[in-house]
Amino acid sequence: MARYIGPKSRIARKFGEAIFGPDKVLAKKNYPPGQHGQGRRKKTSEYGIQLREKQKAKYTYGVLEKQFRNMYEKAQRIKGVTGEVLLQLLEARLDNLVFRLGFAPTRSGARQLVSHKHITVDGKVVNIASYHTRPGQVIAVREKDKSMEVINASLNGFNHSKYPWIEWNAASMSGTFLHIPEREDIPENIKEQLIVELYSK
Repeated sequence: MARYIGPKSRIARKFGEAIFGPDKVLAKKNYPPGQHGQGRRKKTSEYGIQLREKQKAKYTYGVLEKQFRNMYEKAQRIKGVTGEVLLQLLEARLDNLVFRLGFAPTRSGARQLVSHKHITVDGKVVNIASYHTRPGQVIAVREKDKSMEVINASLNGFNHSKYPWIEWNAASMSGTFLHIPEREDIPENIKEQLIVELYSK
């Protein structure tokens, strides 16, 4: 199962954002990595700006190039604004929804919960992080895993009301994917139009 396993703080410093979750290194060194990180940076080209935005989206959602390209091509075939549809497809990934439900503090942690068979969709165990969740489906922690310390620690104090497209059920430790989120409801700082412009070249 392909995923990025390199240094995360270095990537977060490159973009100047904690895209992998809370980062102590980024808080201390809020400048780009490398020997000349604190020096003057040369002006980035239009292509460079577009490429940077694509890389940020890939790292944020934990998707590698081939998979990301396939999702973009799928977004092109769906009616709507391609950039927005791309983000909506990324939001519908099972690992992302596990993260949005607060079962894990980061997407990589959510991916691990899915791959280790701790998560169910409509009562059936699904261990594919990229599984495309459809509106109406219920994502939950497997019954025998509900006492897991890592999950309960993540859920403690988590605000589920910030994602209007997900309905949380505390009693059953589950969430229903109500509908595809609107762009203004997706909190990620990604300029999706730049990604569309890059792939359109």
